[in-house]
Amino acid sequence: MSFLATGKVNYRARLERAELLAQRYSSAQEILGFYRHIARFQKEFYEQLPKLRGKQALASASDTLRSHLDLPILLEPFGKFLSLIESQSPEPLSEHCRRLKMRGETEWTKVLTDFWNSGLLEADAAEPLTQFAARAFLQPYAEFRVAALLPPGLPMTVCRCPRCNSLPLLGVLRPEGDGGKRFLQCSFCSQEWEFRRILCAHCGEEQEQKLPVYVAEQFPQVRVECCETCKHFLRTIDLTKDGNAVPIVDDLAAIALSLWAQENGYTRIQSNLLGT
Repeated sequence: MSFLATGKVNYRARLERAELLAQRYSSAQEILGFYRHIARFQKEFYEQLPKLRGKQALASASDTLRSHLDLPILLEPFGKFLSLIESQSPEPLSEHCRRLKMRGETEWTKVLTDFWNSGLLEADAAEPLTQFAARAFLQPYAEFRVAALLPPGLPMTVCRCPRCNSLPLLGVLRPEGDGGKRFLQCSFCSQEWEFRRILCAHCGEEQEQKLPVYVAEQFPQVRVECCETCKHFLRTIDLTKDGNAVPIVDDLAAIALSLWAQENGYTRIQSNLLGT
């Protein structure tokens, strides 16, 4: 069992891929345009984090990803993020972020702390608009912090992130030999860990006949991996079909595949940031 090595997050690649896919898929232009506003903020925030943290140690040997939240350095940037979303998003998200911004740092502390402690551990969000704001803002912070943690031991295939126990967002097929090795990507910290090719990432079903895979001609690099036992699905980005794909972005563009899966009675294990 292997864990994909943590490295610096390439937000530029995410932005460039979002622009390309917006040109390729007219149905995704609006959602990817909105995502580019978010990703630009995330890129700048991610690049500022070393300076904001100063000489503080990122993690001790006993730390887990969720063990510490640097609230003093997060509150001011979170206010700026809420202003961005208020100005760039449609209703009712814009109005929700306006109201949240007006409540001030006491409420922001609660929102960020609650999401850091328990966000994405389950599929359903009691307040999806609040979760969106916390998730989008904290994603680069989680990606930054996870780089300081020791690699976890992986004695067996696991359906949750070994770093933070979150549900998987995606599968990723990375080229290996004449085929591809399957990884799962975390919905919280974006890390990847190896996962068996024939296994449901939700219930552990391993009978191949109960695990159909669907691919649409429009999205040859995106697999919809379904389970007839638990009726959940996982979208997998196949880098053996398109080595230029950026999993987190290609997933956002595949709106039609989510609609198809829902119409056929499947539920996604964990939604992506924009619910596409």
